[in-house]
Amino acid sequence: MGNFKEEAQAYEPKKTPIVSELKEVSLNNPISTQSGFDANNKAFEYYTVTVDGIDYRVPNSVMEQVQTLMEQKPDIKKIKVVKKGEGMNSKYTVVEVN
Repeated sequence: MGNFKEEAQAYEPKKTPIVSELKEVSLNNPISTQSGFDANNKAFEYYTVTVDGIDYRVPNSVMEQVQTLMEQKPDIKKIKVVKKGEGMNSKYTVVEVN
């Protein structure tokens, strides 16, 4: 480690990648729950799906859409998550991948 100035200049905040960054994701990939803190230091939990050893955050709205898709098509195997917007204004659409 360097000095405070060097470390501050090199600092990159931790960021959990999001499932929409993937080309597709198998519904057989492992999923888990993680914990974090929001801007007000309030604890919250979120889902992550593991692909190639990397955890990708899965928004609750994506989980709801996948649940709905599985009710209509129980044998669904892969999905693609499309993101529109930024930050708190992000909207996600889940589509089946053949």
